Amino acid sequence: MINITLPDGSIKQMESGSTPMDVAMSISQGLARNVISASYNGKKVETKTQLTEDGNLILYTFKDKEGKEAFWHSTSHVMAQAIEELFPGVSLTIGPAIDNGFYYDIDFKEHSISESDIPKIEAKMLEIARGKHEFEMRSVSKEDALDFYKKQNNEYKVELIENLEDGTITFCDHDSFTDLCRGGHIPNTGIIKAVKVMSIAGAYWRGDENNTQLTRVYGISFPKQKDLKEYLELLEEAKKRDHRKLGKELQLFTFSQRVGQGLPLWLPKGAALRERLENFLKAAQKKAGYEMVVSPHIGSKELYVTSGHYAKYGEDSFQPITTPADDEEFLLKPMNCPHHCEIYKSTQWSYRDLPKRFAEFGTVYRYEQSGELHGLTRVRGFTQDDAHIFCMPEQLDEEFKAVIDLVLYVFGSLGFENFTAQVSVRDPQKPEKYIGDVNNWEIAENAIISAARDKGLDYVIEEGEAAFYGPKLDFMVKDALGRSWQLGTIQVDYNLPERFDLSYKGADNESHRPVMIHRAPFGSMERFIAILLEHTGGNFPLWLMPEQCTILSLSEKYENYAKKVADSLGNYEIRTIVDNRAETMGKKIREAEMNKIPYMIIVGEQEEKNGTISVRKHGGDDLGSMDVSAFAKAIQEEIDATMKKFEV
Repeated sequence: MINITLPDGSIKQMESGSTPMDVAMSISQGLARNVISASYNGKKVETKTQLTEDGNLILYTFKDKEGKEAFWHSTSHVMAQAIEELFPGVSLTIGPAIDNGFYYDIDFKEHSISESDIPKIEAKMLEIARGKHEFEMRSVSKEDALDFYKKQNNEYKVELIENLEDGTITFCDHDSFTDLCRGGHIPNTGIIKAVKVMSIAGAYWRGDENNTQLTRVYGISFPKQKDLKEYLELLEEAKKRDHRKLGKELQLFTFSQRVGQGLPLWLPKGAALRERLENFLKAAQKKAGYEMVVSPHIGSKELYVTSGHYAKYGEDSFQPITTPADDEEFLLKPMNCPHHCEIYKSTQWSYRDLPKRFAEFGTVYRYEQSGELHGLTRVRGFTQDDAHIFCMPEQLDEEFKAVIDLVLYVFGSLGFENFTAQVSVRDPQKPEKYIGDVNNWEIAENAIISAARDKGLDYVIEEGEAAFYGPKLDFMVKDALGRSWQLGTIQVDYNLPERFDLSYKGADNESHRPVMIHRAPFGSMERFIAILLEHTGGNFPLWLMPEQCTILSLSEKYENYAKKVADSLGNYEIRTIVDNRAETMGKKIREAEMNKIPYMIIVGEQEEKNGTISVRKHGGDDLGSMDVSAFAKAIQEEIDATMKKFEV
C-alpha cells in the first residue's frame, strides 16, 4: 500500500500501481467524471499513470488552470492530426497550450492554407475527437526518435530531439497519430466536445527571424458547446471594449509611425485623464508621507551596471548613447530605482530620519520587438508611478502593510474589486537568475508572506516569478470580462542597498544597511489606463471622466442660458462642455452617448423660464427637472460613493 496525500491534508491508502483516476473514483464517481489531469509530487502526470510511492496528489478539472492546460495541449495534438490528414507531408514543430487555447507551428511546404480551410479543419478535429482515442505516453530512445522523424523529413523535430538527453524522450500516441511530447494529457479525445480554429498567422521557427517562417494555427476547445458559445460572445464584447478602439473614439491617445512604434502620444483628453490619475495618487501619497522627486530620462551606463539591470537586460534594450567624450556612454532609463538609490545616497541619514519615501512619475524606456507591441499594454516608453521606501529592517513589516493599504485604496476607487494576491518568490532550482544573499532572500520572502497573511489577503505563492533582485507581492485583478491582469506590485529588496552601499547611522552610532521597498500601485500609467478602459468600457468613474456633462440647447435662443448653466457648474468644479452646434437634438444625444459622457443637460424655454435644467443620464435614464445646486449635490454624492478618502 502507498499513502497518497490530497490537497486538504487527508491521506488515502491505495494499492501500489493505483492511478490518479482510481483515487478520483474512490472519492466519488462525480469527481471521476470531471477529472482530466493530475500532478503527483509536483510533476504533471496522466490520469492513468501508475503511482508506486508515497506522495502528494492534486486532481484537476477543466475549471483549474492546470486542467485547461492539459485539455488545450491535448487538443493541439488533435488539431495537428487533422492538419496532417488534410495536408499530407506537412512538418509539425511545436504545439503548446497558451493562456486561452493553444497553437501549433507548422511548415506547410508546398501546401497553402487560408481562412477558408478553417471549417474543414474543425470538422476533422471533431471527427477524431468522437473516436474517444486514449492518449498513450511511451519512452523512446534518442536513436529511434531521430530515426522516426528523419523518415518523415521533419528537420524541426530532429533539431529538438538532438538537444534532448537519451532516456528523457517520450512520444504520445492517440489513434493513428504520434507526436514528440513531454506529457500532460486528458484521458481521451472524447472529452473534447467543441473546437474553434481562431486564426492563422506567421511565426519564425524558434522566434528567430533568420529561420524559416512557419504557419501558426491558433485554436481553442471546450468540454461543452455552450462553453465555446459563451467564450465567443465574450470575445465579441472584448472587441467592443478594446482600448485601442475606445482610445481613438474617445480621443485619448494616438500613435505615429514618424514618432516611432510603441511611443504613445497623449491627446488633450487623455493627458487630462492621466493628470487626474496622477493627482489622485499624489494626494494619497502626500498623506502617507511620500516626498516627490524627479530623475532624468537617461543615466550613465555605469549606474545600471552597478544596479545589475545592464547585465540582465542590457543586450535586449535600447543601445547605449555615446557622447563626444571618449569612453562616455549613457542609456535611456529602463528603471527609476537606481536613480532613487543615488538620491538617497546624496545625504547621510540617521535612524531618526527613516523611513524615507521617494515617489516619482518617471518615464522609462525598454526596447520591445515590434511584433510584441500592443496598444498601450506593451510599449517602448511608459511612465511608472514609482516609489522607493528606504527603511530600517524593523520597520519593514509596518511599511509593507501601509503600501498594501495604498494599493487597495487605488483599486477600490477605480472599481477593481475582484482580485487575488500573488507572492512571487525565487526558483531555488535556478539560483543563477537572481542576485544577492540567500539568507536575505528568505527574510524578504517571509516578510511578504507574513504581511499578506496579516492583511487577510487571498494569496498564492508562485515560485520563479520574483524579480532578479527580490521577491514581490503582485495583485492579480479580474476585469469586467473575467480576464486576469497583473496590476500593482510591491517588492522587498536587500540587494540594491548593498550594491549601492547605502547606509544610515543607527541608535548605536554605527552604520547600518537599509531595506528597500519598490512599489507601483498603477504599474505603468499606459498599461493601467488600457486595462481601466477595457474594464469600464470607457465609462470611467465619474470623478475621472474627461467630461462629466454636456449641455444641449434646444435652439440658438437658449445658448446664453446654456453658457450661464455651464459657468454655474464650473463653480462646483464640474467638468462641462456646451454643444451649441446647429444639429438636431437626437444627433447631439446619440453623439454624447457614443462619447460616454455621463450626464446630458437639456435647456430650452421651460428651463430658462424656471431657472432649472433637465437631466438625462448616460444610458437613457431621464432624471427630470432640477436646479443646478441639486444636480451639483447629486454629482458630488456619486463621486464620494466611488472615491473614498484615504486614511493613514
